[in-house]
Amino acid sequence: MALQLGDTAPDFTADTTEGTIHFHEWLGDSWGVLFSHPKDFTPVCTTELGEVARLKDEFAKRNAKVIGLSVDSVESHDRWKQDIEDATGNKLNYPLIGDEEHKVADLYGMIHPNASDTLTVRSVFIIGPDKKVKLTITYPASTGRNFAEILRVLDSLQLTSDYQVSTPVNWNDGEDVIIAPAIDDESAKEKFPKGFKKVKSYLRFTPQPNR
Repeated sequence: MALQLGDTAPDFTADTTEGTIHFHEWLGDSWGVLFSHPKDFTPVCTTELGEVARLKDEFAKRNAKVIGLSVDSVESHDRWKQDIEDATGNKLNYPLIGDEEHKVADLYGMIHPNASDTLTVRSVFIIGPDKKVKLTITYPASTGRNFAEILRVLDSLQLTSDYQVSTPVNWNDGEDVIIAPAIDDESAKEKFPKGFKKVKSYLRFTPQPNR
């Protein structure tokens, strides 16, 4: 059965390009971004891995660890590293899981059911410090991911976990947010001292509370 939002992210032990990890222990109190790749030495994957390496500091600012996965071996990953750096100018700076036996891919439902019984789809899982799955996105093998969007979603998830707000369409960090409908106007005045704009009884915008 596919993982659902709110499920506990399965724990596992795996070999990576940075040694053996126990996933939950490795995450610690951090957020986690686990993303899979169909195969080593493939063009779209090469560009993605380089981009995540470039953005690693942005994830770190958000207390988030990144980790990749492919069903090829760690030895294959190690050979691939130089290609990634050559192609993108970014050196791999986070672990890449070797999953030859598909143990992690099966735990997370990453195998592409209609294309191959071995290739993983381009899946992304954002996992909270409580080890719960907060977001899943699945892309077809032919489409590269937008990691700026993944950072944007991470900003939203972290904000909305701390405050009784949600984020509107196309929201970016620093922009106005929506007050939860369960909060009445009087309570909203206390909780959101910067004030709010009431568009409808159920739609009230307020400046981002942690800014």
